[in-house]
Order: sequence, then structure tokens, then C-alpha cells
Amino acid sequence: MKPLVTALIDTFNHERYIEAALVSVLEQGLSPSELEVVVVDDGSTDKTSEIIQKFLPRIKYVRKKNGGQASAFNAAFPEVTGQIVAILDGDDWWAKGKLATVLEELERHPEIPAVSHAYYRFYEETNEAKVVGPPETILVNMASPQAAHLAQQQWIYLIMGALTVRRKVLEQVIPIPEALVFSADSMIATASMALGVRVLPRPLSYYRFHSANLYAINPDDRAKLRRRYEMDEIMCNQISPMLLRLGVAPECVSAFLDPVWIAIHRYKLRTFGGSRFETLQTEMLDFRASYPNPSLGYRLFKYLVMGPATLLLPPRRYYELRDWYAGQNLGRFRDWLGRTGAAQG
Repeated sequence: MKPLVTALIDTFNHERYIEAALVSVLEQGLSPSELEVVVVDDGSTDKTSEIIQKFLPRIKYVRKKNGGQASAFNAAFPEVTGQIVAILDGDDWWAKGKLATVLEELERHPEIPAVSHAYYRFYEETNEAKVVGPPETILVNMASPQAAHLAQQQWIYLIMGALTVRRKVLEQVIPIPEALVFSADSMIATASMALGVRVLPRPLSYYRFHSANLYAINPDDRAKLRRRYEMDEIMCNQISPMLLRLGVAPECVSAFLDPVWIAIHRYKLRTFGGSRFETLQTEMLDFRASYPNPSLGYRLFKYLVMGPATLLLPPRRYYELRDWYAGQNLGRFRDWLGRTGAAQG
């Protein structure tokens, strides 16, 4: 008999955390016939493997050569037999009652392919926990440009410790392109949003924020910052065709991804520099996305003032000027022109 649910745990050098993660899964109150636990170890070089092996044979253990998060998910998926899959990073953990709550929600809403929930962002250095989640249950999808734009803002609620999906979601995503050494979970999260996901306000997992987190990089470590930017760019390039394949309308894909693409490229240009044409391309995309019906005055301002500035100034200098412009509150004139245009449109 296939297990009702599979807990899929990906880990790499989590010797300090993996035992707590596994215990939190095994203490969910489900029997071995109801809960399958698959742990994929992406080539840990510390004592993670020794700790995991203490839980055999209760769990399935997939150990592989280090290749990154996408390769870990791809290697583990053939071992997954549950029709419902709850994913957890090896340095995070679940609150008691997490699985019972999400399974009940999936049973009550058979049309929904995924459920997520609020979570605690746990700061290891200060031992503080902050709740991240919606104030009430919400449905996240990409059925319209407006819904897709809102989904982009609600992406934060779909971290792996919180997200539970029906198997068919993973079947739409895997194999994940292995160039995504990290951020591979974004493919699963965005596929869930494309198909529809309910997000519950109750916090049922803990995201551990510590110095080794990929998004807790020292701003002085330029090599790691550049690597993070590269992964974010690859992520966007992979998500777009996947969403189209899942039937999301092109205008909804743009509404979802354009703000992400703009933020990534502004960060890259501001931090590492680039070509003036990249700055122009980024700022024109932001202009079109923010002001679909601009007034003639604002359009002239953008094309005759800000556009040439992107081509005359190096990217870093341009964004210094842009920051000064915002700091002087000169943007109120831009916003007035934009609102005027929207009203006329």
C-alpha cells in the first residue's frame, strides 16, 4: 500500500540541524503506513550522514555526489511513492500538527493541488521567532494579471518547510534543470501558484535563519553575491517557459515575473555594473509595467530625460543618481505625471 504522504527532506552539511528536522517529521503522529520519509543528502562532508543513518530503516536515505538542490530533488523523486509530498529543508523543522492540518485541508479541497501556511522565521543568533504569513486563508493563483501580480508578492509564503503538494505538481516540474544549484524549490513553488494553492494563516513550521543560509550572505562577499544573482537569473529564465507550459497566459507570466526580473537586474547593475543598454532595458520594462497608460508629459519625461540618462551614465552612477532623486522626493512629480496619465487612460 502506498503511503498517504511523503516527507521529502533535502540536506547538505546540516549536522547541527538534521536530527531536529527528522524528529519533527516523525513526531507528526502518522504511522509508517501513512508516512514515508525520504532524505536526500547532497554529498555532505560533515557528520550529517552518520546522524541520518541512526534513523534507518524508518526512513529512505538517498546519498549522492554534491550537485546542488535541483539534482537532489531529481535524485530523490524516484523514491517518492506518496500521492502527497511535503518538503522540508534539513536545517528547518515542523511544528506538531503540521501534517494533520495540511492533509485535512487537501481532503476538504480536492480541487486544490497544493497547500501552504504561515511559518516562524527563527533567528538563531538572537533566539527570536517572527511569524510570516497572511492574516487569513488566501487562494494564490495566476488566473489573471492582477492575481499573478499579487501571487508574486505572496511567494514568500511558499517556502519549502511550509509547502505541501499533490504528486502531480512535482510531475509537472521534475526533472528540474540542474543548473539551479540552489533556488530549485522556486520551480515547485511557482508551479503550485500556477495551478492554485491555499495558504493558511496558522504558523506550522520553522525557517531557521543562520549564517550559512544562502540568503544571509555577507554583503562584502562579492563572489557569493554574484553567485546568488546568477542563480536568480537562471531561475527566472526557467520559470517563464514552465508557466507557459502549465497554461498560464503570457500576460499573466509577465505580471508575475517582470517585477522579479526588474529587481534582479537592478540589483546586479547597482552592485556589479553592466552595460548601459541593460540599464535602459530594465528601466523601460519597469516603466511599461508601472504605467500602462502614461500621459504624454510623463512619456516625454521618461524618454527624453530618464532614458538618455541610462545611456549616458554607467549603471552604478545612474542608480546613485536615481537614489538621490528618490531621496529628494522628486519622484512626487513622476508619480503625479503617472497618475495623470492613468486617469486620462
